Amino acid sequence: MAKIDEDALAEAYNRALALEKSGDIDAAVKAYEEVLAIDPEDHGGASVRIASLGRGEAPPKAPDAYVETLFDQHAEAFEDILVEQLGYAVPAMVRQRLQALELGPFKRMLDLGCGTGLTGGTLRDMVDDITGIDISENMVELAHEKDLYETLYVAEVEDFLEDNDEEAFDLITATDVLPYLGALEPLFFGAAENMVAGGLFIFSSETLDPSDTRTYAVGPHQRFLHSEAYIRERLASTGFEIIEISDINVRMQDGKPSPGHLVIARLKG
Repeated sequence: MAKIDEDALAEAYNRALALEKSGDIDAAVKAYEEVLAIDPEDHGGASVRIASLGRGEAPPKAPDAYVETLFDQHAEAFEDILVEQLGYAVPAMVRQRLQALELGPFKRMLDLGCGTGLTGGTLRDMVDDITGIDISENMVELAHEKDLYETLYVAEVEDFLEDNDEEAFDLITATDVLPYLGALEPLFFGAAENMVAGGLFIFSSETLDPSDTRTYAVGPHQRFLHSEAYIRERLASTGFEIIEISDINVRMQDGKPSPGHLVIARLKG
């Protein structure tokens, strides 16, 4: 990999942020394009920021280098930020819905984007064996210290699902993964390929405004938003039946709720 000019990159990125803040969108987009030219792997998520400004096509997912950098940097403070400051409670919602619907216990769970282990820890007593996957090595190290998972991998979610040849799972969770993915085909297909017939796939999403006709878009906080219709259509075409879609508040952002969905789907036999 060619060496990145860190000084030029920092200068262009800071200039882009300042221009974005000042409301000069055209100049900001140009500066983010400079950032991409200096760092094509896009550790700073410039492509996602351009899309969040309403320019260009939304990328099919957030760049791996960006997601990895973001979570490696925030690993130590991750739970405090997410749970205490942003009011994130999706893992508890997952547990509550599973219990209300009398689903489980489970033999083998795959926790996609496991982070520090919030979802794995919340469901630990409902599952015999849990495998966790996360792109951030620092996150996986923190999850490992908690001793919640039988197996942990540092991997990109879609790559893992494509390459995995382990025994199939009867529960796959993806809490707070969809905000980093645009196109959902690889995730849904990969989940189906790694699941026993009748297995459950549970995930959260942040929702596009119903008046928006797009299938997915990057929202103002650089997170992907998906339409409910797109999620339903993709699940059906991948062989899942929906057990339940609940309206939820995923997290607080700038003091405002982020509307989303908690989806429980079953792979048809």
